[in-house]
Amino acid sequence: MDIVSALFIENFDLRPVPGPSTRVDLIGAMFSMPAPAPPPVTVTPHLIVLIRSRRDDPPDGVLEVIFRDEAGEQVARNVSPFNVEPGKFTYRLVRGELEFKQLGTIEAHCRLVPDERTTVVPLTLLAPLSG
Repeated sequence: MDIVSALFIENFDLRPVPGPSTRVDLIGAMFSMPAPAPPPVTVTPHLIVLIRSRRDDPPDGVLEVIFRDEAGEQVARNVSPFNVEPGKFTYRLVRGELEFKQLGTIEAHCRLVPDERTTVVPLTLLAPLSG
């Protein structure tokens, strides 16, 4: 199995098209966001991870996402088992509860257990918008 893509998003939609096939519409893909308040603050962005299964892969897998701050310290972790039909795709929606002690970047380190290959997705917290 492989991670095809991993992105922080605002929303997504699945829609069937002739084939039969499915389209994944990603809405509001982001790598940064303004803080809702001055730090320390907790944000809960959605991370979507798209996973491909090869025809000879087993149907069961485990997605592990470790969120790390700029010092490399773990700030959150999510482990999600999944099932995908061989030769098909699936997705996992991970909602991180990320505490930012200061403005900066947290990275989501995504991997399929026990594979050591990691897909890293950054999310930078920017200064709050002034009203």
